[in-house]
Amino acid sequence: MKMNYFSPEMTLQQVNQISILGLAHIGDGVYELLTRTMLCAQGHFSVRELHKLTVSYVNAPAQAKAVNKIMPALNDDELSLYKRGRNARVNSVPQNADISEYHAATGLEALFGWLYLQGKRERINELFSLITEE
Repeated sequence: MKMNYFSPEMTLQQVNQISILGLAHIGDGVYELLTRTMLCAQGHFSVRELHKLTVSYVNAPAQAKAVNKIMPALNDDELSLYKRGRNARVNSVPQNADISEYHAATGLEALFGWLYLQGKRERINELFSLITEE
């Protein structure tokens, strides 16, 4: 069967064969694309402004705060996956984050990658809406 990489819908078994850091790698891209889409939809047009705002959302400290917003809404499977990502062993931490923030961000990214690969777009939108609501 040929894979549709633009809109993958893998079985849970297939998704679970991907390493937790692999899921985080995919989730990082998903989260950044959601953020960029949101900012463009809000009418931000300057590339410099878009980049600056994107970076303000897509960084470990901001993503660690985002986790706190969605934690009560996670089901048992999502919480378990988040914790696996949070507890993953990482080799380096960016200068702008402490280790706990970086681990929380990795967990969030793993969760978004896990949901994305299963084709759970509606759930991703629900969680992202919770993160971005004022």
